[in-house]
Amino acid sequence: MAEPATAEVSEYSSTEGRAVLWPARGSNIDPVTSPRAQPSTIAVDDTHRVSALTLIPPSARACFVLAHGAGAGMTHPFMEAIAAGLGGVGIATLRFQFPYMEARARRPDPPALCHATVRAAVAEATRISHGLPLFAGGRSFGGRMSSQAQAKSPFPGVLGLAFLGFPLHPAKQPSDERGQHLFEVDTPLLFLQGDRDELADLTLLQALIARLGQRATLKLIPNANHSYRVPARTGRTEAQVINELVQTLDDWIGTVIASS
Repeated sequence: MAEPATAEVSEYSSTEGRAVLWPARGSNIDPVTSPRAQPSTIAVDDTHRVSALTLIPPSARACFVLAHGAGAGMTHPFMEAIAAGLGGVGIATLRFQFPYMEARARRPDPPALCHATVRAAVAEATRISHGLPLFAGGRSFGGRMSSQAQAKSPFPGVLGLAFLGFPLHPAKQPSDERGQHLFEVDTPLLFLQGDRDELADLTLLQALIARLGQRATLKLIPNANHSYRVPARTGRTEAQVINELVQTLDDWIGTVIASS
């Protein structure tokens, strides 16, 4: 049997509503005809509605509810590159805005509203993914809001949480207090962390993950900071880092599904 094609993201675009995938040589993914993210609206409560983008590739085998970070919304190039890369390996994504980002405000919403937004996004993913295994998490702030919501009341059907840069503490204020709620989460956890992340002291993060036990997996991205930027002297490109993140997510999701 032939090896499945793996998608390689070599560029990414910030075009709103569109995920652009540039496949590796030999891939059967056409960058012109690959699925494009479909826009929709999610009702959070009686007063808040937010935009969402869903990308469900043919033969999808899982769906990842992908929350954005504090300073940039769901159409940021990083978010689009992750969604495109995951689509290339058969993982659907649902991206969404938090209400403050929808309103173009700078201050994030209160945690309770963020939690409700993640919960509404997970419910929407459940509705549209037709029984696909579900995962949640996201970029920095969005990942932390997802895990806080999961700690308070587990999302129905979500098999695991993945963090694209877990913000353990503010810059230059090392502490593990922001990670204490993770002990209330009983699903598998994946931490995709740059080893130069200024928002996650590596010694503190490694100690926290060790205490969380076997349900927690740490993948360190060499020389990367919180934004996954690496020094030019390393010779690594942003696309190569994105590919490493996507491959790690793909492998971890497959492992969790197999063991569930």
